[in-house]
Amino acid sequence: MATPAARSAAFIAENRRARFDYHIEERFEAGIVLEGWEVKAVRAGQVQLTDGYVVIRNGELFLIGCRINALRTASTHVDPQPERTRKLLMHKDEIRRLVGKVEQRGYTLVPLNLHYKGARVKAEIALAKGKAEHDKRETEKKRDWQREHARLMRHKVASPPRG
Repeated sequence: MATPAARSAAFIAENRRARFDYHIEERFEAGIVLEGWEVKAVRAGQVQLTDGYVVIRNGELFLIGCRINALRTASTHVDPQPERTRKLLMHKDEIRRLVGKVEQRGYTLVPLNLHYKGARVKAEIALAKGKAEHDKRETEKKRDWQREHARLMRHKVASPPRG
């Protein structure tokens, strides 16, 4: 597994809220159809995935709610729409499998992150189930304990033994 610093360099944008709100079952990588001004804005890091979700229409995947803010210099000749619906690209077999799981088992599709793969921008999407409120509290308790534990260990290691 890569270090957090190395991982963040590869990510363009990450949806941290998804891991808090959902149980992640499976992950998939999909291409994303972007316009020219969007590519420039993505390279500048003007992306927000927090409110994004994926829907399936007519056997195709679409990313809704992902906000890409236009750069003033790159979008002078077009009318940018920051929250337009963007098409995701995957093989038909994978999409059919996702359709079955989403319709029958009550799963939802959420975007986890946007990242580069070579020169292309890819979206990592997840097949997920929503967490109940008590699950969210449990996640928060675990996170708080890990933070406290790390702080205690740092304090213990940092102070030299007496005696």
